[in-house]
Amino acid sequence: MSAPSAPPKVPSSSIPRPTAPSPGRRRAVDWRIRFVALSLIWGFSFLLIKVGTHGYAPFQVTFGRLLFGTAVLAVAIAVRRERLPRSGRTWGHLFVAAFLLNALPFSLFAYAELTIPSTLAGICNATSPLWGMALSLVALSEDRPTRRRVAGLGLGFIGVLTVLGAWQGFSGLDFGGTAMALLASLSYPIGWIYVRRTLAGTGSSALAMTGSQLFLGTLQLAVVTPVFTSFPERFPLLPTLSVIALGALGTGLALLIQYGLVQEVGPTTAQMVTYFIPVIATAAGVAVLGEQLNWNTPVGALVVLAGAALTQSRPRPSTGPARIPGRRPFSRS
Repeated sequence: MSAPSAPPKVPSSSIPRPTAPSPGRRRAVDWRIRFVALSLIWGFSFLLIKVGTHGYAPFQVTFGRLLFGTAVLAVAIAVRRERLPRSGRTWGHLFVAAFLLNALPFSLFAYAELTIPSTLAGICNATSPLWGMALSLVALSEDRPTRRRVAGLGLGFIGVLTVLGAWQGFSGLDFGGTAMALLASLSYPIGWIYVRRTLAGTGSSALAMTGSQLFLGTLQLAVVTPVFTSFPERFPLLPTLSVIALGALGTGLALLIQYGLVQEVGPTTAQMVTYFIPVIATAAGVAVLGEQLNWNTPVGALVVLAGAALTQSRPRPSTGPARIPGRRPFSRS
């Protein structure tokens, strides 16, 4: 997403189509186990952000996250001998994508969790498909509104108001932190739309594009972080481990798992992980961090997820000619 970053969308011809693995090349770990692992990793990311901010400034948390995430993907790219983009124009678009999909939302979530619980941050992240639906109706002519999708959009935002406790005047809510978390979730679909419009037909793999994007995001934070923060005087153990895990596992390894899931079972199944993230984030925040949970938070979260699921639904294909597989661009949760 915080969530997680989304790999840049690449042309369908460069994404291996899911096929049943042959006996000689069957994966060691079943895709369902990897799906659960991905859900847990991304769900716990909000807890790791919260713990990381206990010892480091938000920009430092984000820089560490991108640094260790880039390192993991760099190793994977080297092992698989992937070819990085060569066009300067592609790198320019990736620079913008890195800001919209990584540097900006990661930093906003880190700042947001200074004042709001990790549970609320995880639920705000789940609004990303709702923002994407609203934006795509304006920016992408091929995404036509349907009654079901419009109903999902309305239902989702009713869920947001439920989570925020609108009927009681949003009492006890930190507006600044909540607004930053919602802006972070809005940044993802803006970035996806930008990538979809500018980075189709590059010829590079999703892994190479994602690694390049994270590298550029790391450079952006390397410039910004020293300007707004001072070098840490100490490196507390738990926050340090949290930042390392957030980068190496929550960003680098998670994207590798997602990349493999898309190859094996397709993007539609892989993106279903979106709907498990807020559930796990809420459970982790309550169980590990002892965050309080009012009844409206889980109820509103379920309404948000139901609305998001409706906005992502597609009409059943007609009985006409078979649709060419792989025509819809890759997208993430």
